[in-house]
Amino acid sequence: MAEASPGYFIAGQTFAAPQLASGLYVVATPIGNLRDITIRALETLAAVDAVLCEDTRMSARLLDHYGIKTRRIAMHEHNERAKADDIVSRIAAGGCFALISDAGTPLLSDPGFPLIRAMAEAALPVFAIPGASALLSALVVAGLPTDAFAFHGFLPSKARTRINALKLLSDSRETMVFYESPRRLDDSLAAMADIFGDRQAAVALELTKRFERVHRGTLVELVEAFADTETKGEAVIVVAGAAAPAAPNTADWQAALLAAMADQPLRAAVDAVAAQYKRKRKEVYDAALAPKAEK
Repeated sequence: MAEASPGYFIAGQTFAAPQLASGLYVVATPIGNLRDITIRALETLAAVDAVLCEDTRMSARLLDHYGIKTRRIAMHEHNERAKADDIVSRIAAGGCFALISDAGTPLLSDPGFPLIRAMAEAALPVFAIPGASALLSALVVAGLPTDAFAFHGFLPSKARTRINALKLLSDSRETMVFYESPRRLDDSLAAMADIFGDRQAAVALELTKRFERVHRGTLVELVEAFADTETKGEAVIVVAGAAAPAAPNTADWQAALLAAMADQPLRAAVDAVAAQYKRKRKEVYDAALAPKAEK
């Protein structure tokens, strides 16, 4: 009996998998709701030689749901460096593989970087199959600025190291996004409130799932909300960036300029004041020359 051609099904209707070019396909998968999968992702997962899974048992839920029988290979943080060379060799010989994580877009706080790096060094093609991402999903519902943001993944698990990491970010102006486990959510929020102050923030839980919820408020309010609450699943914390520093008063920097000019050469005084007060050098230089012009 002839072996069935690779394919997938949606709502009982079967579709044949297309022919794919050789390469590595980085495929985003749902973060909760299995319907958040693209047609292109299904075609790719059904057509490749094998799917590289962070956990084959977790991935089986998605692949089996869509009738995808492709071979599954475990590739996680403990074995990815050892397996990368073999995968690269097989792709160089004409193979095609898909890389997925347990949920969402691979490499975002998930395994895969060593393999992508090895592919790049071998000048072999890597294709992105975009889709779900907890990072972007939380960001767009948080109600915080999205014109500039930074993703910081998981904070260190040890309290002192976590505090030091947050201190380095205290002056960052862009919106910040963190992943956190339910066990450390309250501790991380408390550390953020202590270091960042009472900024606006949001905590997204169970994104795309039945009990999805987003808690918005100041960091102090969120600390209180989660102080005695047990959560399930990974949380995403979104925190507003630091406020822009107030512009220095014109009188302040001009007074500093006069004082500096009293005991420094003009060029040195101008440079010092421009740097200290973050003013354009020409503006400070023109102010330094103004008294002479008036005479």
